[in-house]
Amino acid sequence: MIKNYFKTAWRNLLNNKFYSAINIVGLTVGLTVGLLILLWVNDELGFDRFNTKAGQLYRVNAQLGTGSSKQVWSGAPAPIAVVALKEVPGVQNAARIVGNYSYTVFKYGDKLLNEDYGKLALVDPSFFKIFDFKLIKGNVNNPFPNDKSVIVTETTAKRYFGDADPIGKVILGDNKDNYVVNGVLADFPGNSSINYDILFSINLQKSSYSGKDYWKSMDSDWGNYYAETYLQLQPGTSITEVGDKLTRIHVRQQAGIKYSDGHFLLQPLTQIHLYAPDGSSSAMQTVKIFAIVAILILLIAGINYINLSTARAMLRSKEVSVRKIIGAARAQLFIQFIMETVLFFFISLILAFGLIAVLMPFYNDISAKQMHFNLLNGDVWKVVGFTVFITLIASSIYPALLLSSFKPINALKGKLSLGVGNAVFRKVLVVCQFVFSIGLIIGTLIINRQLDYIQSKELGYDKSFVFSVPMRDMQSHYVAAKGELLNQPGILGVTTADNSIVSQGSTTSDTEWDGKEKDRSFLIHPMGIDEGFIPLFKLKFASGVNFTGAKADSAHFILNETAVRDAGIKNPVGKRFKLHQTNGIIIGVVKDFHFASLKQKIEPFIFNYQPSTWQIFVKTTGKDAPKAIKAVQTIWSRYNPNFPFDYTFLDQTYDKLYKSDERTGTLFSVFAMIAIMISCLGLFGLATYTAQVRVKEIGIRKVLGATVTNITAMLSKDFIMLVVLAIVIATPIAWYAMNKWLQVFVYRATIEWWIFALAGLTAILIALITISFQSIRAALANPVKSLRSE
Repeated sequence: MIKNYFKTAWRNLLNNKFYSAINIVGLTVGLTVGLLILLWVNDELGFDRFNTKAGQLYRVNAQLGTGSSKQVWSGAPAPIAVVALKEVPGVQNAARIVGNYSYTVFKYGDKLLNEDYGKLALVDPSFFKIFDFKLIKGNVNNPFPNDKSVIVTETTAKRYFGDADPIGKVILGDNKDNYVVNGVLADFPGNSSINYDILFSINLQKSSYSGKDYWKSMDSDWGNYYAETYLQLQPGTSITEVGDKLTRIHVRQQAGIKYSDGHFLLQPLTQIHLYAPDGSSSAMQTVKIFAIVAILILLIAGINYINLSTARAMLRSKEVSVRKIIGAARAQLFIQFIMETVLFFFISLILAFGLIAVLMPFYNDISAKQMHFNLLNGDVWKVVGFTVFITLIASSIYPALLLSSFKPINALKGKLSLGVGNAVFRKVLVVCQFVFSIGLIIGTLIINRQLDYIQSKELGYDKSFVFSVPMRDMQSHYVAAKGELLNQPGILGVTTADNSIVSQGSTTSDTEWDGKEKDRSFLIHPMGIDEGFIPLFKLKFASGVNFTGAKADSAHFILNETAVRDAGIKNPVGKRFKLHQTNGIIIGVVKDFHFASLKQKIEPFIFNYQPSTWQIFVKTTGKDAPKAIKAVQTIWSRYNPNFPFDYTFLDQTYDKLYKSDERTGTLFSVFAMIAIMISCLGLFGLATYTAQVRVKEIGIRKVLGATVTNITAMLSKDFIMLVVLAIVIATPIAWYAMNKWLQVFVYRATIEWWIFALAGLTAILIALITISFQSIRAALANPVKSLRSE
């Protein structure tokens, strides 16, 4: 019986090649795109869940400051891990991760290799026990036999040692410290929030404390929030209680700290990728949007199938009637038509699998992922099963019910009418298709407008053609090197600063000024610069003056407008201000500028004078950039003969802040185009069917004098009206959805009326082109041929 169903379905597919092709192409593209998006969504939601203890692992975040200066950091004081194990009930284990920025270049034999910034870390031995990062070689119980041991990933080992056994090999860090490889770690999974190349013992951080400073040791340093701390809790332990207990311990341990100054929050490991430390969910919003887009594209593909199946029901009425007369039950006919849909889906799914295999490398490039489409993977089949089930159910039931419901006598007499309800239902589906498609077009236009706004936004400083270089040993010769560089052609300015103006991350609350409230917690971003920094970046003064390079500048400060306003300092120039241990005066106030992502509001900022720091900034022009880079390299290499030269343009650093948003924009644009394509494919099929069933009417109208334009307008009018209705429905929905997306950005583009007008006109134009092709063809047909049988 089943075999017979499939044989009949196959025969019907071959007998109607045109409509079958439209259905298969629409379903194949819809399934391909739907699966690709849902694989991405599944990958995002699956971050860090490969850890078997993921449900018990939490990162300790610190909420500091009050009011407008409140911030939540992902770092915590290093002693938190120690006291949590000793004094907090429910804590089973703890591990700290501290970024290691002491080295950037390692040497092995003749190889001199740069390590990416942020890819080196110091960790506790417990790191290898609470996380499921596989130690291929080495001892998990004693990963660092001594402080000069390191563990490298498989890829890193390959880069340094090729196919040789890495264990026991010695690498030289920045030409000063030798380290012995004592372990090889499997590469961190692509869906891990934790990802490093080389791991060092946390004891290196401990040894950096001299015992003579304010904080005597790492495990007594409660004032610096640099340790990313993870706790493994017993099931059922209250994370709120653990956070409160840690806060009370901190208040007890650090003099001058009050409970109101801030507290510790525990964030589940499985939320770290999609939620910021403060709980904001911009990444999760993107995942939800893409999940909705996937479902919409699948629905569009399903609607195509439903529309074409129901539209052609009249042509199959006699077939169904004959089957009923010779004994076929309605249930059997229902199963027959379900089987036809299953056959279409099976063919489309096979083709979709092939397309996904071909497209996956390109998709990974666009989405910056490492996804694999492996049909032996259970997670892949979960996504495939969900996708096919939803689309198959949505596409098969109504056409099967309709086709199996015909009354044989009426059908054979040619008196069958599917009624107004069926036509209305088909129109509703067409409107739904275009609501989804137009919504995606509007979303694409708004996302790209926001990205353009980011690129063109006045930041309050000039970063064009400025590149930075770490000075290393040139730092002690900065004044001489600067003078020499300024004499080189193509170099317009040279300055130094201890951080980047594009993404300044350092924060301190160690400030004081006249009139500061006793219990006031005030967070500010400090940055050490020389006298050339503000002129080079063209920062504007609201009041006061710049540093002059005189010795007195060591006790001078320049604040931004937000710092002055939030601190409540009236007439700030000349007022006392204390930063860390330096008591000084405010000599200037610069106008606010954006030193972080436009997703963040401008926060308090302070410049202090430093005649020389670890990096140099050089301004050039587009034309002279190659000459300027070569000049800097020549002078830099004189002081650093054993290090590779490296530089970064600030424009590149700025662009990295919005890489994920650019990827979102690119993917959204692609998906919007595909949604429109699938919708138009269905529209083309319906236009073809309409012309087919109205062929005699068209012939009569032509005989009576109707022109090609008249007939084209007649056939196109109803479809265009449906598209216009879709525009009216899609506009408020898209406005609401994209307005919510824009809330992620503190500084954002406005949503203008012309965006909706452009999206609507685009949809009408595409629909008109699609319909007109078939309408004009029908209008040009010879009426004698269509009327010959009458």
